[in-house]
Amino acid sequence: MNEQPLGFIIEGSLSEGLEVRLHPGVSVEDMRVGKFLVVQGIRSRFFCLLTDVSLGTSNPRILANPPSIDDSLMLDILAGSGTFGMIELAPMLMFTPTEGNKSAASANGNHDNGKSSLASFEAQTNADLELLPVKTIPAHFSQVYEASEQDFRMVFGWDDDITRRNFAIGKPLDMDVPICIDLDRFVERSNGVFGKSGTGKSFLTRLLISGIIRKQAAVNLMFDMHSEYGWEAMQEGKQISTVKGLRQLFPGQVEIYTLDPQSTQRRGVRDAQELYLSYDQIEIEDIRLIAGELGLSDASIDNAAILNNEFGRSWITQLVSMSNEEIKTFCTDKQGHPGSIMSLQRKLMRLESLKYLRSVCPHNYIDQILQSLDAGKHVVVEFGSQGNMLSYMLATNMITRRIHAKYVEKAELFLQTKKPQDRPRHLVITIEEAHRFLDSKIVQQTIFGTIAREMRKYFVTLLIVDQRPSGIDNEVMSQVGTRITCLLNDEKDIDAIFTGVSGGGSLRSVLAKLDSKQQALILGHAVPMPVVVRTRAYDQQFYAEIGATEWSNLPDDVLLERAKMAKADLGF
Repeated sequence: MNEQPLGFIIEGSLSEGLEVRLHPGVSVEDMRVGKFLVVQGIRSRFFCLLTDVSLGTSNPRILANPPSIDDSLMLDILAGSGTFGMIELAPMLMFTPTEGNKSAASANGNHDNGKSSLASFEAQTNADLELLPVKTIPAHFSQVYEASEQDFRMVFGWDDDITRRNFAIGKPLDMDVPICIDLDRFVERSNGVFGKSGTGKSFLTRLLISGIIRKQAAVNLMFDMHSEYGWEAMQEGKQISTVKGLRQLFPGQVEIYTLDPQSTQRRGVRDAQELYLSYDQIEIEDIRLIAGELGLSDASIDNAAILNNEFGRSWITQLVSMSNEEIKTFCTDKQGHPGSIMSLQRKLMRLESLKYLRSVCPHNYIDQILQSLDAGKHVVVEFGSQGNMLSYMLATNMITRRIHAKYVEKAELFLQTKKPQDRPRHLVITIEEAHRFLDSKIVQQTIFGTIAREMRKYFVTLLIVDQRPSGIDNEVMSQVGTRITCLLNDEKDIDAIFTGVSGGGSLRSVLAKLDSKQQALILGHAVPMPVVVRTRAYDQQFYAEIGATEWSNLPDDVLLERAKMAKADLGF
């Protein structure tokens, strides 16, 4: 830790945060929102996030009669005594000595500028310290220091820790030390990547999925609306360049399915597998999800249910071939509404423009995707020219609903047999424009709302990518385990990010002041505390680093033995 203190605590509370007065000589311009600092208490060290910067004066008359900008002598006299910088800190975690070391820490605790307490903590290893939620605050005049690399390692771990599936997602704004997320905890719940258009959500999502693939934390099913994940994609910026897709990074582990083979071939994608769906696979739930895109009323949906009850899986094929007279006769017999059914017929004819829909599919492509997932392959479903909202929502819902049903069967079998070989591989489903699937009006009736509420019950979770988190149902947002948020400007969207988050008020200013590129606020289940990072660049260096980690391919028994050895070395 840097032994030169930056300032000292003058007041504060556990709920409102700590107020710090900077020492003379410490420039307020070096204090940036999102910076990490530590406060050295008598018995504990507090890991804090800087949430606000302000200016203070010892006497209001200084402001009433300020010195001239040319009077450098008076400015120097006032600096640090009459005028000073102030910062506000939100305590996030505290390092506390373990039971065997508490007496030593207490014996050294005094108020000689915190130096004895600091020396006591520096002499202890990570194994001697316990990381706890903040339940108290440091005393008046406790000294504030720059956070050290050791502090970050203690809080966020390190990327090459073989005892955990950590993945470095970025670095602090002002330090060159990796910030890691715990991928095992990340895939346990549904998660979100948020930010306004152009802030790099797709690149950040690619980073996360690359980490999941490399560390084998789960299998992925990605619905790639704009064909950005599977094969190469355009790099944002003035120069025209491309970045590698997941299949290029992991050629033996990622498979691409395409709903538009011609578009995929034009882009030079090799070995992509065609994917077709049929009208007889479309059910009422699928129609309800796209009702807004088709302009269907509730009455039309009710009449669709009548048709489904009468004709079964062929109800759409039967409907589009019916004449007006046949519809009227049908309504007389089955108590349907002719106007609603005729409107339904006209609007369902729009589905004929979707290239991937067939009257009948002799091959079950969804089962083929499921077989790939069962084999540990990661699947990207490309839409090509079929990436409009109607097409995307219909195909994504149809595929997800059937795969989820299979996972429910697998989970129930595993609960019955308790055999390790029957345990399903954890599945992460990535969807874009998530608010379209998780809107409050329909979320209770869609498979995506079901998955979000189930959390990890059936080994399936969501990775939702969206620029309008305010459009997502509040109950669903409260279930989002980890939120990785780039810049947002809309107040409603910012409020949505902190739904169900205690202490979110102090983080609002942090989120509002992010840069528009390559910065994100991470909070939730996969990190021990909220953290602002410069996100890892998705470039040639990343390609080399993500391909250099070979430990994840070792057999489970070797991994277990290495984990035991590592824990012994660390003193656990």
